[in-house]
Amino acid sequence: MTAAPAPRAAAPGRDAHRVRFGHVLAAEWTKLRTVKSTFWTLLAGAVVLIGFSALWALAFAATFEQMSDTERATFTPMMPIQVAFYFAMVVFGALGVLVITAEYSTGMIRTALTSVPRRAHYLAAKTLVLALVVLVVGVVVSFASFFVAQPLLAGKDLDGSIGDPGMLRAVAGGGLWLMLIAIMALALGTLLRHTAGSIVLVFVVLFVLGIAGGFLPGTWGENVNKFLPSNAGSAILSPAEQPGQLAPWPGLAVFAIYTAVLLAAAAILFERRDA
Repeated sequence: MTAAPAPRAAAPGRDAHRVRFGHVLAAEWTKLRTVKSTFWTLLAGAVVLIGFSALWALAFAATFEQMSDTERATFTPMMPIQVAFYFAMVVFGALGVLVITAEYSTGMIRTALTSVPRRAHYLAAKTLVLALVVLVVGVVVSFASFFVAQPLLAGKDLDGSIGDPGMLRAVAGGGLWLMLIAIMALALGTLLRHTAGSIVLVFVVLFVLGIAGGFLPGTWGENVNKFLPSNAGSAILSPAEQPGQLAPWPGLAVFAIYTAVLLAAAAILFERRDA
C-alpha cells in the first residue's frame, strides 16, 4: 500500500497576495453599511445639522435688529448653518472614531488583520470608504440645511440664493469639511484605540480649541486663532473671507494638513503596534 502524498504547504504570504485592495474595500463597505451604529450616527448628525440650522435661522431673524452694526455687516445667509456645524461636527467625528475603535473593543481587529495582513491596505480601505460615505451624506445634509434655513430668514430679507457669489462653494464645502473631520477622527481613534478617550479628544480638538482661541490676547493671538483646526476648516463655510478668518480654500487646506499629519502618524503606529 502506497502512502498518500502529503499536501503541499502554502507558500509564505500566498494568501496575503490573494487579497486584493478591491476585496478589502468591498469588505469595509459591507462592515460600514451593516453596522447599526453607522446609520444612527449619520442620522443623528443630519438631524443636529438641519435642526440647529433652522433654530439659528429663527434666532438670527428674531434678533437681527438688536445686533451691532459690525455683526449686521458681516451677517451672511450661511451664518445659521455655520453655527450648526459646530454641534454636528462632533457627531460626524464620533462616527470616524467608532469605525476603528469598535473593532479594538470587540477584538475584531485581530481577525481583520489576519485576513488582511497588509495593514496599510486595511487602513487605506477603511479611510476611503468612510470618506466617501461621509462626503455624500455631508453634501446632501449641508444642502438640506441651507434650503431649510433660507425661508426662515426670508421674513427679514436675510436669505440668499445658491447662485450668490461664493454660496455654492460654501454649501458644498460643508460636505468636504465633514469628510475631513471624519478622517481626522479615524486617525485619532487609531492612535488611541479607545472609544471614549478618542471622542473626548475629538471634542477638544474641534470644539474646545476653537472656543479657547477666541480668548488669546493681542495680534499674535488673533493669528494663532485663525490656524486652530476648527477655525481654519470652518472658513470654507463662508461665502467670502471674513475678518479674523483665513480665506475659504486656504482654511480648508490648513485643516487638510492637520488631518494628513494625524493620519500619517496613525498609519505608522498601526504598522508597528500589536493588534
